[in-house]
Amino acid sequence: GKMAQDMTEKELLKMELDQLKKEVKNERQMVSKTGKELKEYIESMAGEDPLLKGIPEDKNPFKEKGGCTIS
Repeated sequence: GKMAQDMTEKELLKMELDQLKKEVKNERQMVSKTGKELKEYIESMAGEDPLLKGIPEDKNPFKEKGGCTIS
């Protein structure tokens, strides 16, 4: 599709309307209830979270293959 900056105001409004039509179908719940559940889930998964515990060097697909020297 087109980038947002290339769209007319009418096209942008139609896109927003389509998004709102999707969102209105979502079941809504109180943040006071879901926030507590979300916090408990995050805390229960913390031990498995690579952002918290790091990734072992041998398992990291993005580690540097070799260095470069600037002289």
